[in-house]
Amino acid sequence: MAVPPSYADLGKSAKDIFNKGYGFGLVKLDVKTKSTSGVEFKTSGSSNTDTSKVNGTLETKYKWGEYGLTFTEKWTTDNTLGTEVCVEDQITKGLKLTFDTTFSPNTGKKSGKVKTAYKREYLNLGVDLDFDFAGPAIHGAAVAGYEGWLAGYQMTFDTAKSKMTQSNFAVGYKTGDFQLHTNVNDGSEFGGSIYQKVNDKLETAVNLAWTAGSNGTRFGIAAKYQLDSSASISAKVNNASLVGIGYAQTLRPGMKLILSALVDGKSINAGGHKLGLGLELEA
Repeated sequence: MAVPPSYADLGKSAKDIFNKGYGFGLVKLDVKTKSTSGVEFKTSGSSNTDTSKVNGTLETKYKWGEYGLTFTEKWTTDNTLGTEVCVEDQITKGLKLTFDTTFSPNTGKKSGKVKTAYKREYLNLGVDLDFDFAGPAIHGAAVAGYEGWLAGYQMTFDTAKSKMTQSNFAVGYKTGDFQLHTNVNDGSEFGGSIYQKVNDKLETAVNLAWTAGSNGTRFGIAAKYQLDSSASISAKVNNASLVGIGYAQTLRPGMKLILSALVDGKSINAGGHKLGLGLELEA
């Protein structure tokens, strides 16, 4: 088996069917460019149609392939500055070290993280150290895979309180066109998802979730259909009768238009439905 995914990416194919191609209640613009010197620029802006709040980010990234280094600078409209330095496959093959810092000039708040990830055949490990004035938090995750089967564990230990604040388990099975994922979070949240690629044009997904102490089970069904090489349509519905529809069209190379709508099936005449418009540009 190849290298298993990280814990955060378990069940990712099903998550993407439910989440990608939608932008309910937002008007969004994403622009990606790359200079001749190899510096990548990514600009993103969105306006919430309900609150009229505008958010934006500017990110620059430079890769120094000879030494396995990646430098990333990020600024947001919340006036937060972020810097990330990543070193990969230098100390040993499969090892990735990341140093991440953020600073808010308005409040003076600072934060820092040291992330380590190691992956090889059958195994994917990650340990992050989140620095805080009260005491650092340690995040750990491990995923093992064998012949399509996957098993993972994720934890968070708060050194300030000297206690475990998160303990999650996951088990799954993955083949080329089918994925099954189940998880238990903190012994009280139970979830599962199924992804299937029916053919080259149609992908489907189902997810289930249940919380201990509640009577109801949350579930949803989603699908994505590739109309042709430049257009696709997505649809999803959940047990709360919320129906989402998305349409993506590549207008020309480097320009993609995304339209989406969310309809409340229980109160179609009452209003409150949401529309979304997105434009992605890349050069």
